[in-house]
Amino acid sequence: MTVEMRELLLSRIRDVADYPKPGVLFKDITPLLADPAAFTALTDALAELCVTHGATKVVGLEARGFILAAPVAVRAGVGFIPVRKAGKLPGATLSQAYELEYGTAEIEIHAEDIGADDRVMVIDDVLATGGTAEASLELIRRAGAEVAGVAILMELGFLGGRTRLEPSLRGAPLEALITL
Repeated sequence: MTVEMRELLLSRIRDVADYPKPGVLFKDITPLLADPAAFTALTDALAELCVTHGATKVVGLEARGFILAAPVAVRAGVGFIPVRKAGKLPGATLSQAYELEYGTAEIEIHAEDIGADDRVMVIDDVLATGGTAEASLELIRRAGAEVAGVAILMELGFLGGRTRLEPSLRGAPLEALITL
């Protein structure tokens, strides 16, 4: 990614202090999504990573990952699979529980949407602590597919998500367009 594109993307990410609770600096990507040039640049960069790593499917992590992954899948010419919170998908699903700071959560995919012939790229907006991404990698492998990699807009390096994910990546790449 060029310095100019990184600056464009960063210029469209708004910091919101004390959201959703005091002491948190929220990274709001809605200004980036509203800017056609920035959103196109982001979509193209993520689609290029999918092609480079031989992805046949893209999963988007609920909810902002859906917004990014769907146009990336179209641009890369691959299928899009939503990774949803438990109980949101009809039909047969595979689910994966994971640890949160205070408790657990669970995500699901449709069991028939990913198979042994697929190489799957995980796409999301932010890598924070890595719990959801880690659970998605387990889901992909349980479905019989290969992980092509993880591609994200922003990595919040100070939260340790990369360190948490590295064992689960098993050599697959983790690509962050911006590291903060």
